[in-house]
Amino acid sequence: MAAYKGIEYLRRKQRQRQERVKTRYKYYEMKMKRMDPASIIPPEMREAYNSVLGWCTKAVDCLADRLHFLGIEEDGDILMMNDVFRVNNPDILFDNAILSALIGSCSFMYIIPQGAEQNPRIQVIDGRNATGQIDQTTGLLTEGYAVLERDDDNETVLIDAYFTAGKIEIWEKGAKNPKIVRNKAKYPLLVPVIHRPDAARPFGHSRITRACMNLQDKARHTMTRADVAAEFGTIPQKYVIGLDEDAERFENWKQTASTMMDFRTGETGEKVSVGQFAQISMEPHLNQLKMYVSAFSGETGMTMDDLGFPSENPASSEAIKAAHETLRLAARKAQRNFGTGFLNAGYLAACVRDGEQYDREVLADARAKWAPIFEPDLTAISLIGDGIQKLAQAAPGYIGWDNLQGLTGIEKSRDPF
Repeated sequence: MAAYKGIEYLRRKQRQRQERVKTRYKYYEMKMKRMDPASIIPPEMREAYNSVLGWCTKAVDCLADRLHFLGIEEDGDILMMNDVFRVNNPDILFDNAILSALIGSCSFMYIIPQGAEQNPRIQVIDGRNATGQIDQTTGLLTEGYAVLERDDDNETVLIDAYFTAGKIEIWEKGAKNPKIVRNKAKYPLLVPVIHRPDAARPFGHSRITRACMNLQDKARHTMTRADVAAEFGTIPQKYVIGLDEDAERFENWKQTASTMMDFRTGETGEKVSVGQFAQISMEPHLNQLKMYVSAFSGETGMTMDDLGFPSENPASSEAIKAAHETLRLAARKAQRNFGTGFLNAGYLAACVRDGEQYDREVLADARAKWAPIFEPDLTAISLIGDGIQKLAQAAPGYIGWDNLQGLTGIEKSRDPF
């Protein structure tokens, strides 16, 4: 094993990367404000009509809500990892890890020892507050660092921790020496859960890409300009030609609100003509917004319906699947990535609970179990049943209860009729 980089190195690494993740969180929380580059709109008006869009939020939630981790398949769970997950509120734990990883490209699961033969606690730490050196073969860290507590302003670090194999150093602000927590695990008790890793970026890629942020900014600026144009378009501009120079000037509000106006010509008897300028059209703004909606949909695998531009005809379950084919592939990829992280977390938690240094090869037959990405309707379930019946006749025993749950999302009844 290579020499450790040390806690100071990892602290610097965490500070360098936290701004990138903070930016993604601002877009997800709809708190990112960028000034409209249009120079013809006064700054005070741009601020008054500043628009907010949640497209990046929708891009993350649309994928996160379709990823439901059910646990480890029973046949491969020889370390009883599901027992650890059950006592750690899995409905919230895994959703937190998935959501944070989609926003920041990576989240971390901190395994907290609770004593001999007790299931450890597991806590999710977002990518802003943790980092490490990763072994790309196993997906585990060789050493890790995490901020465990900050002050009320969320700026000053009060407690942080340095993770190495078999040991956790917990540092409190101002302390000269750390608190040492020892364990039997062969790897640090900080497990990365990564979205779309590759050789160049082992800690993955965020669901909120640069293209997503750019398109949302442009769409938001378009909506701001449309709001300003609509404000001016509510009162059409009018004009009068032929009034004498000495004629009484109109007050703007009276001219607009009055139902009857009196015009008199001068001594020359010149005819007075009244006209109105064409009203501002919102069509160019709407077309531009639709262009950005279409581009954002292509970037994220969503449809224009998902972003608030519904189609006229309601879609069937199969039509929805077909329209979201890119999203389905992205969800499958995320399941494979996140499944590895959850298996690693369960493996280390079992090592801590049992006080044993299990080899990671024991996970060779373990598989993560997920609910269907798209829940089938009654018609689809009927078709699945027909297909299963034919498969059972052609290859008896090929389809089992686990296959059925993966296809239909329906859990086997514990009390059969």
